[in-house]
Amino acid sequence: MKFYFSTRDIPALQGLPLTERVKLLDQAAKRLSVPEKTLLNVLKLLVIIPVFAFILQTASNWTSLLWAFVVFLVYPLVIKPIQYSICAKYIAQPSSKENA
Repeated sequence: MKFYFSTRDIPALQGLPLTERVKLLDQAAKRLSVPEKTLLNVLKLLVIIPVFAFILQTASNWTSLLWAFVVFLVYPLVIKPIQYSICAKYIAQPSSKENA
């Protein structure tokens, strides 16, 4: 599986405006199989749970709030490429007639 770090990198979405890319990606996400949706949701939980664990530790260590913020910022860097890569196979390839 190839990882895509941006919607512009997905071959079927190249050359499309952002609104179209987001629309097609959303449609592709709706077609994900149950195991793929489960995998994405488990990965999201694995990133989000440490944020709450760090927030709970702020009573004894205020720097854990900074770590929670850092983990929260890392969330899109970890989850979005995986989501784009899984959804890419459900995006219809443009026909050759449109490109000609």
